[in-house]
This record gives sequence, C-alpha cells and structure tokens, in this order.
Amino acid sequence: ITLPKTGFTRFSNQCNVKLSAIDMKKKLRIGLIGYSFMGRAHSNAFHQVNHFFPSGFELVPQAVCGRDEAKVREFADKWGYQSIETDWKQLIARDDIDVIDVATPNNLHHDQVIEAAKAGKMIWCEKPLARTGKEAEDMVK
Repeated sequence: ITLPKTGFTRFSNQCNVKLSAIDMKKKLRIGLIGYSFMGRAHSNAFHQVNHFFPSGFELVPQAVCGRDEAKVREFADKWGYQSIETDWKQLIARDDIDVIDVATPNNLHHDQVIEAAKAGKMIWCEKPLARTGKEAEDMVK
C-alpha cells in the first residue's frame, strides 16, 4: 500500500507499507480553555496551520473546556475535540494534554497560565497576555 507524501518504509502483516508524512509527525494534544469567538478562531487555526506552515507536528484537538456543558459539547462535536471539561483546573491536570491554549476573557488568563505552567504544560495564550505589567511578570516567572 502506498500513501501520498511517502516517508520511510516498514513491514506490517507482511505488506510493504510506506507511511505518509502525517504518520511521522509528533502529536501535540491540545486542551482549549474557552469556546467563544477566540476558541473558534484558534480551533480553525489548528485545522489549517499545516496548510500554511508545514511542520513536524500534528495538532490534535484533545479536549475543550467551558462552563456550559451543553454548549461546550456542541462546540467539541463541531470542531472535532475528543472530550470536554467544565472545570479548567481538571483540564490542566489531565495527562493526555500537552498544550493548554488559553482563549478566555483577559481577566482569566493570569490564573490559568500560572496553573498550566505549574503542571508543566506548553502554553498558548491569546493576547493580551495579561491586564497589567505585574500580572504579565507573574505569568512569565
């Protein structure tokens, strides 16, 4: 079986299989906090980014978090997230999340970014990073 954008060859069930470039990419499992306008914009970007900027990463919409369970479930279904949370602290604590994407109102960024950093997660935060210089300084320490 030959797949487009071939990479290296491996043998599986005695068939010579060429793997596509997507098979060789490192998966980054995203946990998105916030599903309103910026959550939609970020989710769209996750699906489009490799068309514009090819990289060695495959972005995986792993989980999305929001306060309204029905709305966040609808959002997850639309954008392909595998699961939902209604508590951002539970999302950050998950072992199956590599990146925390903060797409919440500005007044929530500070605590969410600091908790994600404490948990050892990669962090993507919508701008502005913080409301004040002091908040931003706390967040980057």
